[in-house]
Formats: sequence, structure tokens, C-alpha cells
Amino acid sequence: MSEWRCTKCGNTEFERDQFQATGGNFAKIFDVQNKKFITISCTKCGYTEIYKTTTDTGMNILDFFTN
Repeated sequence: MSEWRCTKCGNTEFERDQFQATGGNFAKIFDVQNKKFITISCTKCGYTEIYKTTTDTGMNILDFFTN
């Protein structure tokens, strides 16, 4: 990621974050957040790219039982 460049303004500084979301009927019914995404946001203009990543099965099970 050290070579990342914003496609909108050309800035090379960014912030990385992540979020999880539900996906599929079973996950929606039981509110299990089984989709994980990483975001890369430009610190100058705010343009954000979203990348899908894998979730840990153990965390999915924990999420199911804590809802």
C-alpha cells in the first residue's frame, strides 16, 4: 500500500479502516455480519475505495451468539 495514489486528486496519503456487513438470507435473518471489507480513504479529498476480504469463521460464530 505504500505506492497508493488517489485516482481523483493524486494524493498519496490515506487512512485505512474496515467494516462488516450482513449478506445472504440466513445472515440477514440472524443479523450475522459475515462480509468483511477494507476501506482506503484519501486524506485530502475523501475518495474511498472498498476491498472485499475474508472473514474469520470463529468471529462469525461469535457474532451469531452475541446478537
